[in-house]
Amino acid sequence: MNINPFQTATLLNFNDLIEYAAGGVVSKQVIKAEKGNVTLFAFDTGQGLSEHSAPYDALVQVTEGTAAIFIGGKSFELKACESIIMPANIPHALKATTAFKMILTMIRA
Repeated sequence: MNINPFQTATLLNFNDLIEYAAGGVVSKQVIKAEKGNVTLFAFDTGQGLSEHSAPYDALVQVTEGTAAIFIGGKSFELKACESIIMPANIPHALKATTAFKMILTMIRA
């Protein structure tokens, strides 16, 4: 079942759909479906997600700012307009090196 609030074609600017919170992390789910979902995140500088893993692949698209993303013990520096795939079952974490926004797309096989 798709819980998409956008039941018709809708032009979106993801950066405008989510705001930063001082010293925090904000998330907003855009699409939730049985086979995957799309979530927006806004991280203030220095904020992040601790190391964890997921049983499905995930695509991170940085839309604003910069972040350090750690996947399987390797560090990647991403900036706006760059993306990375986090493979299923591989530990990953991230930290905002500046305030940054991202789109997280998770696909369940």
